[in-house]
Amino acid sequence: MVNYFVGDYSNVRNDVKIGSGSKIWHFCNIYGCKIGKNTQIGSYSEIKDGASIGDDCRFQSYAFIPERTRIGNRVFIGPRVTFLNDKYPTAQKAINKTWTLESVVVDDDVSIGGNVTILPGVKIGRGAAIGAGSVVTKNVPKYTIVYGNPARVVGSVNDKKYREYKK
Repeated sequence: MVNYFVGDYSNVRNDVKIGSGSKIWHFCNIYGCKIGKNTQIGSYSEIKDGASIGDDCRFQSYAFIPERTRIGNRVFIGPRVTFLNDKYPTAQKAINKTWTLESVVVDDDVSIGGNVTILPGVKIGRGAAIGAGSVVTKNVPKYTIVYGNPARVVGSVNDKKYREYKK
């Protein structure tokens, strides 16, 4: 018995593990990964082999999650967020399958704004927030707010001026 939803025209390979109550919206490509329970994946998103996504996450449309990406629980991913896993990609490396992949790790309770790019090898700490349009090139400490290109620390989610964020 299927206890999750898959929208029209989505390609979900049979080796994908999907938790109960999850929803994969229309036109998604989902390969050999694990998606936790009560997680929603927005239309036109792609999740590659070996990626792992926790429970109660919300992904907006057009998210790209490559191999080796690990995303915790209760994570918000805005539209058009791109995670990368190869620092030095070339067509020849792809043809020969000689690339070197690095994981991106996103801890629990993180919020990532729209159009963010996260480079290979980055770890985003618990409760952090990343502003829209940012390019994250370095690790983000827990409960930190970053934005910009490259993303820089601008505060903490515990700062008085960011109270609205935590509601």
